[in-house]
Amino acid sequence: MPTTSKVLEDGTIIEMVFRPEERRTLFAIYSAGRWTLQDGIDLGQDARLVPFSPHNNLVINEVVLLPSEPRIYGSEDELVSNIQQFIHRHVDLGPSFEKVATYYVLLSWLYDAFNDLPYLRLRGDYGSGKTRALLTIGSLCYKGFFASGASTVSPIFHTLDAFKGTLIFDEADFRFTDEKAEVVKILNNGNVKGLPVLRTMMNRQREFNPQAFQVFGPKIVATRGSYDDKGLESRFITEEMGSRHLRSDIPINLPESFKEEARELRNKLLLYRFHRRLEIKLDASLADPKLEPRLNQILLPILSVVADEGLRTDLRAMALEAQKQSGDGARFAGGGSSFGNSR
Repeated sequence: MPTTSKVLEDGTIIEMVFRPEERRTLFAIYSAGRWTLQDGIDLGQDARLVPFSPHNNLVINEVVLLPSEPRIYGSEDELVSNIQQFIHRHVDLGPSFEKVATYYVLLSWLYDAFNDLPYLRLRGDYGSGKTRALLTIGSLCYKGFFASGASTVSPIFHTLDAFKGTLIFDEADFRFTDEKAEVVKILNNGNVKGLPVLRTMMNRQREFNPQAFQVFGPKIVATRGSYDDKGLESRFITEEMGSRHLRSDIPINLPESFKEEARELRNKLLLYRFHRRLEIKLDASLADPKLEPRLNQILLPILSVVADEGLRTDLRAMALEAQKQSGDGARFAGGGSSFGNSR
């Protein structure tokens, strides 16, 4: 059975890795505090898990980005610092959103421990840096899957269902934003575990046989505007791009070292997932009684990962302001970021 990841009942964690220099896919398997690289793993007498082929178009063309092997990352504080420095070097974000993006990367590697997730959004006009931000943040996320509004919908459903990673979606406005639009279905269902999207399929006998596509997972999107659905809008933590002059130290073109640096961080994040996946839990004590249940539901997963108490305070304040303004532009102090707003 080709697969990309699995958590077994005994606590063994299996993750697919890709070694481009060898054109080879393997499993990194973590059990009893140690990891190994293997070609596959047997589950009983009649089932064997194997990684996807290294010649799979999604892998070989870097549409889905994978680590190559686990790497030591030092302390969690060091890992957070390395992620934030990487983001800071390559894209110009507001200080608070830069921290949010850093912790969202961590959340993406632990997302399957939670039942609900927030989304990140970069919003702005042409030339505001949205795509650079997507490339930079998305290159560090758990099994980042890159797509755009120019993609057809079918491979997006199939890839999310098969790889169960982070959707990095550019040009996500489309020509339609009503709730029946196919991609909006992914966004509407994809932040809550256990809400697959049903799509019409026919079997070889031409029988009606709908297929359930699992679309739950982290998502980072870039748009020029907002969605009409207020429920969907409430799931986004948004950075308004292009609202200030670009920092002079931001490179116009990504350096040659970008891909290798990103892969090294993904390798460290893989070991971080091995260490934290089974111990991370939703911390319900972080809920703010002043917030509506829906906002607490969206915020709690990232608050449970965030170790920066100042950022926790910023996130709660931003959500509270959004609640007071009924989704009309709550912002981080000193930044261009907002929670669930609709302009």
